[in-house]
Amino acid sequence: MYTIIAGTNRPDSNTMRVAAEYQRFLADEGVDSQIFSLSELNSFQRDDAFIALEQRYLNHAEKFIFIVPEYNGVFPGIFKLMIDLSDIKSIWYGKKVALTGVATGRSGNLRGLDTLTNVCHYIKLQVLPNKLPLSSISQELSDDRFQIENTINAVKQQIKEFIVY
Repeated sequence: MYTIIAGTNRPDSNTMRVAAEYQRFLADEGVDSQIFSLSELNSFQRDDAFIALEQRYLNHAEKFIFIVPEYNGVFPGIFKLMIDLSDIKSIWYGKKVALTGVATGRSGNLRGLDTLTNVCHYIKLQVLPNKLPLSSISQELSDDRFQIENTINAVKQQIKEFIVY
């Protein structure tokens, strides 16, 4: 089972739409996945509510896909908080992750992906080299689906690489 983490708690986010597209493309490849939307994270400490989310979404994940929007040049604090609250050794160590940045601007959260790569290395996640920045995301999506063929092909290529990674 792969866990796709929609790295924001913002309601009605493009990040969640992108995560749903990833889940659909993974299903096309025969891969089971679940989406962990950080809108479900209502805890700011490692309490019973957080542990329940950790058990539901993180403990048994074989691989992870992080979909992270650009907030102030990096990624949302709620995403970093989720990592910080988790049992880092049992959840992340030695597992594999694919990173996708989401932004309304031109860079597709490149700086955030670079920073997140460093965080991933620190917690011993193995990062797929093909990190995908998705720029001008509001133009990429229509009716919650990708509309631009180059983007669809890039996402599908990243997924195919990640499956064999």
